[in-house]
Amino acid sequence: MSFRRDNITKPIFSWARGVLPAMSDTEREALEAGDVWWDADLFTGDPDWTKLLKIAPAKLTDEEQAFLSGPVDKLCAMLDEWKIFWEMRDLPQDVWHFVKREKFFGMIIPKEFGGLGFSPYAHSEVVRKISTRSIAAAVTVMVPNSLGPGELLMRFGTKEQQERWLPRLADGRDIPCFGLTSPEAGSDAASMVDTGIICKGNFEDREVIGLRLNWHKRYITLGPVATLLGLAFKAYDPDHLVGDQEELGITVALIPTNLPGVEIGQRHLPSMQVFQNGPNWGRDVFIPLDYVIGGQERLGQGWKMLMTALAAGRGISLPSLSAAGAAYAARTTGAYARIREQFGISISKFEGVEEPLARIVATAYQLDAARRLTCAALNAGVHPAVISGIMKLHATERMRTAIDDAMDIHGGKGVIDGPQNYLGNLHRAVPVGITVEGANILTRNLIVFGQGAIRAHPYLLDEMNALADTDRERGLTAFDKAFWKHVGHSFETLLRAFGRSWSFGVFAMAPDAGDATPFYRQLSRYSAAFALCADMALLTLGGALKRKEMLSARFGDILSELYLLSAALKRWQDEGRQKEDFAALEWCMATGFRTIENRLAEILANLPNRFVAAFLKFVVQPFGARVLGPSDRVVHQCAGLVLEPSAARERLTPDLAHVDDDGGFARLERAFKLVAATDAIAKRMRGAHIRDWKEAVTKGVITQAEGEQLAAAHEAVTKVIEVDDFAPEALSPIYKKTADVHQFFQELGEQRAAS
Repeated sequence: MSFRRDNITKPIFSWARGVLPAMSDTEREALEAGDVWWDADLFTGDPDWTKLLKIAPAKLTDEEQAFLSGPVDKLCAMLDEWKIFWEMRDLPQDVWHFVKREKFFGMIIPKEFGGLGFSPYAHSEVVRKISTRSIAAAVTVMVPNSLGPGELLMRFGTKEQQERWLPRLADGRDIPCFGLTSPEAGSDAASMVDTGIICKGNFEDREVIGLRLNWHKRYITLGPVATLLGLAFKAYDPDHLVGDQEELGITVALIPTNLPGVEIGQRHLPSMQVFQNGPNWGRDVFIPLDYVIGGQERLGQGWKMLMTALAAGRGISLPSLSAAGAAYAARTTGAYARIREQFGISISKFEGVEEPLARIVATAYQLDAARRLTCAALNAGVHPAVISGIMKLHATERMRTAIDDAMDIHGGKGVIDGPQNYLGNLHRAVPVGITVEGANILTRNLIVFGQGAIRAHPYLLDEMNALADTDRERGLTAFDKAFWKHVGHSFETLLRAFGRSWSFGVFAMAPDAGDATPFYRQLSRYSAAFALCADMALLTLGGALKRKEMLSARFGDILSELYLLSAALKRWQDEGRQKEDFAALEWCMATGFRTIENRLAEILANLPNRFVAAFLKFVVQPFGARVLGPSDRVVHQCAGLVLEPSAARERLTPDLAHVDDDGGFARLERAFKLVAATDAIAKRMRGAHIRDWKEAVTKGVITQAEGEQLAAAHEAVTKVIEVDDFAPEALSPIYKKTADVHQFFQELGEQRAAS
């Protein structure tokens, strides 16, 4: 017997068991899904930076690169987003045939089942490139490779299920979708009322034990065209045909959509995006038990299966689309700002334009850094649940800011819709990313820190498991071991946070990273402050912290910034410490540090225990929140990264879809190159106070060839600045033909006069 355990730990154990809030099965399964990774290092308060820098960067194989520069480029050339939206409201049939034939739906399915067997990074790169050409096509491709039946079958399916269904999914004979969201259950998917009752029934002329299903799902991407539906429902066994338990819990099964009772609804139109999406119903649909993914033994395990699969999908699909959107915004907005003139000068010279442009550039740098780092984890077989939540939340939120900034700088060019508007549809699509795969509001307030505090903390999950142990003695022993390690860790963190905060991080641990070394020191400082404040909040609030959503959100923001800034540092290191890119890194760091400082101040101002809050302020923020954000110099340099053709611009915006057509993006690229190439010529003319190139040629300021270059550049810029217009009858059926327009208004005026 241990004196410490029986006399000191035991009263604490009894108290903690009494105040620990009950955890539902779905909450526990969500917590246990996926893995912890770099987030666990950040939670220690003393991250090992050498561990981060040793992580192998995600890379494409030769086969994956060939697919990206072959079928993916061909697909992009087939896509016209305006025609897809305005004329067809769907992908063209030749595109559907192409993506099936080239196995875009089977990218993650192993080759042994007829798929491409690509890595998560290759999946990400494909989605990223297609996203810069067509949102509808990108979503169509990403869904079967994300939270679809394929992912669940690969992880949890029986051998027979894999051999039957995966080849059909890989070659497009079956189009999959997954039915999770119900009218009654959105972000709280566990509250679904869709049911499956275990009973005996007739299936393919034989009596078997199976499930009689009733459901109503909505917002289901690919639902209207799916032939194979992955379905989440709650299983019940009232007659105890498979065991003693009546309520079995959330289960996932495969439902061929041609089964009797399956009803596919009409299409939704999400934010005017025309990827296939809609509701479906099942009324007394009977399936055998071997249609449950994983078979009978997986009954009731669906929630954990879903959370595990979602941990990977959330880290790839939407972050890839978001990173693509930010990079696309950086490239197009930099080019447009460079070629567009007001008051006789390029609008890129206005500081009011430089500020949002710098924000776009740095966001593109950071999001792609985080995407690559997360893919490196996934490539290594890690499925980081907390980091996937961070990525989904912050990638989509920061893309929203980047696209809004891009629209502001483009002004009317971005507002007027038509074939030449290369930004409008992306702007319309932003709310979709914000909403799906877990609404951002709830992800920020409940998931990132709520899940991270338990999963990524060095000892908290062990303590909770010990407290919940039904064997009290065994639980006490386990709790004694974990609790005192936690106490020792907390004292170390306290000393570390105090020393680093009062010394401004000067002596904090950091690798030799050249100009970036001070940034590592500051992140070490903030990691210690975060870990200490999180521990004290958990100690003083206990289970009540779960209900303090605004506090939880602020802690989540700090953890997210620590991860995203780590990713930016790793990118700069992996790319060879490019001096030209340092301004983007500086912008990310200054902005991230400001957010961390402000969130710490907000936490300390709102922590209910005011004595603890005052103590923590003395330890971690004795001089208040002092970081102001990026300097004007950094903003100027950061914006400049996309204003001229350069290697830095290409590194920032790599592998976007470049199609040499007469579309808005292609016109912009041509005009940008021509304007940059004639910059020196234009400067000579301005120096001579001459505006007309022919006059400049006559006076010998420039040559005839140079004048023609200027004329070509001017013509190209004019084509970019143009916006679309439409005949009235093209926009509204009330106008039968152009000649009817005047007659229509004349008759309308006569009717009003008569009344």
